[in-house]
Amino acid sequence: MFGISPLGWVHTLGSLPAIPLALYMFIRHGRIVPRSGPGAIYFVSMLIGGLTVFLVAHQSVSYGIAVVTILLLLAGYGVGRVPGLGRAARYLETIFLSLTAFLLMVPTVSETLRRVPDGHPLVTDLKSPLLLGAQAALFVLLVIGVAAQILFLRRQGKAAVS
Repeated sequence: MFGISPLGWVHTLGSLPAIPLALYMFIRHGRIVPRSGPGAIYFVSMLIGGLTVFLVAHQSVSYGIAVVTILLLLAGYGVGRVPGLGRAARYLETIFLSLTAFLLMVPTVSETLRRVPDGHPLVTDLKSPLLLGAQAALFVLLVIGVAAQILFLRRQGKAAVS
């Protein structure tokens, strides 16, 4: 189905929980919260997705996205433990983890548009206006979302000081 191999299904189903978990945390907390139940599951799901890319990808850009995603994921979950960063750790954590969600969604949207509906996909060319528009919309959402998160964190910090 959809031209996905059994290993491809492991990759897809392993990383799929990260999407609703990220959405839930963005809505509930305004950011991905690493030290929470959903945050722990997000980490595992993203790690499964990032590592299994190396087994299923056919394009070299996929390997690059996977490496960057894994590095950002590890940095996002680890930066809070670096002594001396203070409030900057929360900003970095938020930015790094928002970037992981973005890097998950770019290939997810691309692969979905190139495979659905089965046998007659919406997009057959990587330069399709629909695909390029969807990717541009994700980028705009990333920029607006990260800016909103930073403003929210600043307000939280000022409220805590007051």
